Amino acid sequence: MSERKEFHDLAPPEDAHEAIASLDLGGDTESVSLDDARGRVLAERVDAGLDVPGFDRASMDGYAVRARDTFGADEADPVALDLIGEVHAGVEPSVTVEEGTAAEISTGAVVPQGADAVVMVERTTERDGVVEVETGLAPGDNVMFAGADIAAGERALGPGTEITPREIGLLSALGVDEVPVRGTPTVGIISTGDELVRPGQSLNSDAGQIFDVNSYTIAAGVEEAGGEAVLYPHAGDDYDEMERILTEAAAECDLVLSSGSTSASAVDVIYRVIEDGGDLLMHGVAVKPGKPMLIGRLAGSAYVGLPGYPVSALTIFQTFVAPAIREAAGKPEPRTATVEGTMAVEERFGQGRLRLMPVGLLDDDGDRLVYPVDKGSGATTSLTEADGIVEVHPDTDYVSEGETVEVRLFSPDVRPPTVLGVGEDDPALSRLLDDLERPRYLSVGTREGVRRLRNGLPDFAVAAGPVEREVDAEIHDGWTREWGLLVPDGNPADVGGLNDLVDADLRLVNRGTDSGLRRSLDAALDDLADERGASRRELTDAIDGYELTVRAYESPARKVAAGDADAGLGLRATAEKLGLGFVSLGSQDVRLLINPDRVAKSGVEELRVALDRLSLDGLAGFE
Repeated sequence: MSERKEFHDLAPPEDAHEAIASLDLGGDTESVSLDDARGRVLAERVDAGLDVPGFDRASMDGYAVRARDTFGADEADPVALDLIGEVHAGVEPSVTVEEGTAAEISTGAVVPQGADAVVMVERTTERDGVVEVETGLAPGDNVMFAGADIAAGERALGPGTEITPREIGLLSALGVDEVPVRGTPTVGIISTGDELVRPGQSLNSDAGQIFDVNSYTIAAGVEEAGGEAVLYPHAGDDYDEMERILTEAAAECDLVLSSGSTSASAVDVIYRVIEDGGDLLMHGVAVKPGKPMLIGRLAGSAYVGLPGYPVSALTIFQTFVAPAIREAAGKPEPRTATVEGTMAVEERFGQGRLRLMPVGLLDDDGDRLVYPVDKGSGATTSLTEADGIVEVHPDTDYVSEGETVEVRLFSPDVRPPTVLGVGEDDPALSRLLDDLERPRYLSVGTREGVRRLRNGLPDFAVAAGPVEREVDAEIHDGWTREWGLLVPDGNPADVGGLNDLVDADLRLVNRGTDSGLRRSLDAALDDLADERGASRRELTDAIDGYELTVRAYESPARKVAAGDADAGLGLRATAEKLGLGFVSLGSQDVRLLINPDRVAKSGVEELRVALDRLSLDGLAGFE
């Protein structure tokens, strides 16, 4: 007589989850072409290898001018500039804008040499080869500078990012044609029972035959969860046949799923195959339906045995197995396509048009916060930093802080970030973010990051160098970084420090006023001004390019490497990475400022742990 397997002690569901989580379901990292990347999950960080846009670009139709030529202009007293030619999108400029001149320019065209602003055509009058400008401009007005969307060397996408059409757009803009992705878990599916017949085959109901339901429903669930389903032939209730098919599947797949033959009856033999040839971790779970579930290992692969009844099999699969496949594939849990949330900040709009506002989501102690994400219509990163869209009616002037809004998610799978940070951009920070599960970071500079932290939206801010005002925050020391002037390799101009910038005929590329590097430079210029008995303004007026600012920490170095400047404000680590010379001007403390209302958030705790184990190896000038 066959020995009957009895269920004496049923494991709690929590133990079943832990047992499945202990199994290795992941495949190896692989490289796929951009054409095949949709739906896959990045295995490694992707940094921008070039600036986007790759040139200073006109944001509207109008005239390219030197901003200083327009100072003081208005409708009553316009400035007259000589029209010297035209610049069209996709065509290299053939003109140079010099003092007192202007060039007609199309949206998207390269801003010609000499120009640093674009005046919109509506604020001008053209007659007899002369353009009358009716408004004053500041440098950079209506110009999208090279790297304003995303700059070379900047963290573009992090590991664990699911690749959707939005990410493919960003990768395309960066010229990336292949990406490293997590391997898709291969899942072998075997239905057991002598009574099973494949759909499409003849069915003998008199013999008790039934069509196989589980192979196809479970395969569909595997694909939906991010795995690759492989169907194997049916296995009868014979031990040798069961062993052969299970062993074959285990040799070829990361996970084997069987359905049926898991109960305690005398003919249900699959548990004995696992006990004899592998490692049976669990047999029987305190759940209904689905009590006779098996969990174990066979021939080096993970194994889960599902009940035979289709409803039970699918229920157990969705409850216990699908989350593990999603985890291995890097897929998020499914969500509904529309959610409600609370606006974290007030947002104002011009009337007259339907506004599709890109927004991000953030969890705040059980509440869902919604915040606008918009870097301009030309910025692809607005989409990758957003989770969905809020439609704002044309008659709406503003959406108030605290107002409930409906968010149409880009995908039902969208999840808010585990932690939201803002502030300074930094290579060590990129490493820190890589060690977090699902972070989102908005690189807005130290000053703007601290301002947003004061307003209460982000979980943390990263500040480099001096901070203007005190901020209520839990402060964590991060690292120090050496900063200074990046110069061509060999330092051909023999730049020795700030004195040379002021006194010599050198061209500088600076950082924006929100940058911590810029604030340290200005503080150093204040000290130099005191030594000389001059004002800082006198010194900055003498520095060619002081007002020429770029957004990201590698951008000045890229300008120097391209021969567009003699010196750029940056980090020693960047100089070594790009093979440039470096003139040290000091070091900066980089700190993490934690929102006092979020100190207990799990994502913030993960951030603290990651900070404690952060490695700065290979980053020159960091300690």
